[in-house]
Amino acid sequence: MPQYDIIPTGGFFGSYGGQFIPDALTPMFDAIETAYEQLKNLPAFRQELARFHRDYIGRPSPVYHARALSKQYGADIYIKREDLNHTGAHKINHCIGEVLLAKHMGKKKVLAETGAGQHGVALATAAAVLGMPCDVYMGTVDIEKQAPNVLRMQMLGARVVPVTSGGRTLKAAVDAALEAYMNDPEHLFFAIGSVVGPHPFPAIVRDFQRIVGEEARKQVQEQAGRLPDSLVACVGGGSNAIGLFSAFLEDEAIAIYAVEPGGKGTKLGEHAATLRYGSPGTIHGMYTYLLQDEKGEPAPVHSIASGLDYPGVGPQHSFLHDSKRMRCEVVTDAECIDAFYDLSRIEGIIPALESAHAVAFCKTLAKREPGSLILMNLSGRGDKDIDFVHAHYPRP
Repeated sequence: MPQYDIIPTGGFFGSYGGQFIPDALTPMFDAIETAYEQLKNLPAFRQELARFHRDYIGRPSPVYHARALSKQYGADIYIKREDLNHTGAHKINHCIGEVLLAKHMGKKKVLAETGAGQHGVALATAAAVLGMPCDVYMGTVDIEKQAPNVLRMQMLGARVVPVTSGGRTLKAAVDAALEAYMNDPEHLFFAIGSVVGPHPFPAIVRDFQRIVGEEARKQVQEQAGRLPDSLVACVGGGSNAIGLFSAFLEDEAIAIYAVEPGGKGTKLGEHAATLRYGSPGTIHGMYTYLLQDEKGEPAPVHSIASGLDYPGVGPQHSFLHDSKRMRCEVVTDAECIDAFYDLSRIEGIIPALESAHAVAFCKTLAKREPGSLILMNLSGRGDKDIDFVHAHYPRP
């Protein structure tokens, strides 16, 4: 049996990952890896992280049997409720870990990029409780679209840095945050917001998100008496997905579905379905699947969900895709909106637009496999999206 939940060798998951960065930065990233490897197994660190999980984030997050939605869709759907975490999404799991690592390394400030704002809010929260300054880079398109999260970051004491270059969305925010980090890597810690970027960040963020799958595996067996037939999660960079998937990767009887944003169409620039339509290349210090133009440059992308609006994907997801352990599915903006309203009105749970992509695919999967047991990760709640949805997609 292949080993899917691997420790990257030389920074690579199979042929994906690596450290494609300027030579001057290599010692800085190597120092991060060394510090993390020293810290992660220290009993004092594990106890502190467990305390934050229990007393601050509110873990374990529950698994909820969505009986009404199950009846409507035709399959048994269990939902991992990461939307109930403090700050409203899974992002707080790795942000607490990253800020603890930054403090351990003696860094003076944390910085990051954000699209939907959930990573920015989570990092600002972790920085506040752990007493570190925080800068968050955000494209001006997303600043306008995600105004509630911008206010939250500012109220938490973070400095929100508007990015006006490029497409003014997540990719441009990542570029700007990386540039700021490169200007002072000795004193800054770049708290990457997903399982992307140069080694060791895809592995570090994956490790901090493992708790999602570890909890869910126990919870679904306690409630349903067995393991699920399928796992479903949305994928942009892929942190919420790998968090769920990591506890089940070696159970090859369980199907794993990564749900990507199909946007408005199949032409380049109309979607952000990287695994479905992309090809291997280099972006943001990693070798992975990405959407590229005719010159091999990262292409413009679109998704109704700002957190999925990214032309790349985590290298472990690329490895899982090529090895056929994980299946790639695509959900359009229109299907996402339908699912947003379904979950809100059938179960009384307003999902983030990112998570609504996963809900939408559950409907498709239930039609394919009626009566099956589906475990879906609800990566975040929709507070940040309700104004946008009401303004552009109102329903009586």
